[in-house]
Amino acid sequence: APQKMTVQDVPRAFPTVDVPDHAHYTIGVVILIVGITGTLGNFLVLYAFCRSRSLQTPANILIINLAISDFLMSITQSPVFFTSSLYKRWIFGEKG
Repeated sequence: APQKMTVQDVPRAFPTVDVPDHAHYTIGVVILIVGITGTLGNFLVLYAFCRSRSLQTPANILIINLAISDFLMSITQSPVFFTSSLYKRWIFGEKG
């Protein structure tokens, strides 16, 4: 039976780079701003679509589909990336 290989089995499989602390914090702040903007902006698009009957056209369904996808990406990925940037490493374990 084949054995499961891990990163430890292959030295230098994923090389790391020494990144200065300020770069982690800068990227974290940028991601936080993008996440907040994406969440609020897409929520407003969804809110306007639901409140206005004139916007509820078949052509706008594509826009709403994109807004829902982007909204979900903003609320699920931005906090994880922001937190990892603050800790300067992946803190969510192997399964995360």
